[in-house]
Amino acid sequence: MSEQTPDQSGPSTPEQIAVRREKLTRLRETGEAYPNTWRPDSVSADLHARYESLDAEALVAEAVAVRVAGRIMGHRVMGKSSFMNIQDGEGRIQLFINRDAVGGAEVYNPTKKWDLGDIVGAEGVLFRTKTGELSVKVSHIEPVSKCLRPLPEKWHGLSDKEMRYRQRYVDLMVTPESRDVFRTRSKTISLLRRGLEDKAFMEVETPMLQAQPGGAAARPFVTHHNALDMELSLRIAPELYLKRLVVGGFDRVFEINRNFRNEGLDATHNPEFTMVEFYQAYADFNDAMDTTESLIRGVAEGLDVSSVEWDGVELDLTQPFERIRLDESVFEKRPDLRGHANDKALLATVCLQEIENFKPLITWKAGHYLTALFEELVEGELKQPTFVTHYPVDVSPLARRNNEESTVTDRFELFIAGKEIANGFSELNDPDDQRDRFTAQAQAKAAGDLEATGIDEDYLRALEYGMAPTAGVGIGVDRLVMMLTGQHSIRDVLLFPHMRPE
Repeated sequence: MSEQTPDQSGPSTPEQIAVRREKLTRLRETGEAYPNTWRPDSVSADLHARYESLDAEALVAEAVAVRVAGRIMGHRVMGKSSFMNIQDGEGRIQLFINRDAVGGAEVYNPTKKWDLGDIVGAEGVLFRTKTGELSVKVSHIEPVSKCLRPLPEKWHGLSDKEMRYRQRYVDLMVTPESRDVFRTRSKTISLLRRGLEDKAFMEVETPMLQAQPGGAAARPFVTHHNALDMELSLRIAPELYLKRLVVGGFDRVFEINRNFRNEGLDATHNPEFTMVEFYQAYADFNDAMDTTESLIRGVAEGLDVSSVEWDGVELDLTQPFERIRLDESVFEKRPDLRGHANDKALLATVCLQEIENFKPLITWKAGHYLTALFEELVEGELKQPTFVTHYPVDVSPLARRNNEESTVTDRFELFIAGKEIANGFSELNDPDDQRDRFTAQAQAKAAGDLEATGIDEDYLRALEYGMAPTAGVGIGVDRLVMMLTGQHSIRDVLLFPHMRPE
């Protein structure tokens, strides 16, 4: 008996490729090397689910005929017979190939030289081997697509993370855990969509290319449209367009799509990322927190996840999310600041004491310094799901002022394991207040703040038509998937993360 496993030693990769190309040449000589004629009628996961309970005798009685296809992941040759493990999009199933059953040596012998990674199609009936494994007793088998590059060492996954990110197609072939993560991602997005639709929200699409980017504090990617001879930016957020739709009369809207921000890459940031944003008329930030918590808990229940370990924290997603004020959380760390939330000079001095290499912008106000202290002293310690509320007006240009305290807004951010997952607020619908805030943003941009936005005159015009009191939320889908799957880097939940050139 001989067993063929992924290349672990022997010739260098160029030599291995040369051997495989020689096999391809011989394959071309005998017919079509890359045919498009094989049509499977079964996938491995369905076969295991439907027939796993049947014993050997029952399978013989059923005589279940199947046509399967997949990539060769293991091949044991034992003279006139061989066992081949193939992998399709749902899992793996074993093929039993006997020389006489497939048409003699002329058909059988070439299969012994097929390589790991080759894609094949097989027809036969289900049976159980002596060890009890559900398998296909093959009556016909043929090559479907030749693999010219050897698979990575063994089949337990890639240990080189950079290769996993750069060559995700190989990672998905050989790392079952990666495939599971991206199936969970797909289901998470479906559950978010279903959850919002169940709450009567309508899904919409808004522009990716915008003349005036807005809706977030971020540096945009800029491009030029030749036909219109104008500068456009990839959107940093869909917010201002979604709120235009609320003005137009769509009281509940949402969008799941990409945002683009010209920023650095780290464990929780990628230049393009997925957000779900939703807006509800006749609601405030308390309603928005309730909806956000309900959505996340609904996704967790849909995935059958009640608790998960993320970055060393055991998260309980069944308990109510805590709610705390930003300023109070800072005062707990620095009691001497209580009563001085608007003392810019004092807050700036404390920031210099508490924050290493602190570099404020010249345009910063008291609220910027208070928020910086929150990020330094509190944010990382918020392990269980926590809503932080009442952000300063200075750092919330689109949020409605609180009725009782004019220096703070009805805004929240949701933190889990010290990471921001969502941001939401009662929307600012006073066009005059919004113009003042846009003007302050434009001044900050002129002073060198690359993340500040300008004045969006069309959005102000929309507000002048009147927008109903509204609450809106943006949830970072990538970070949510990171949490639900226990991944430590955003690159582990993005199929094709951005990387430096090789």
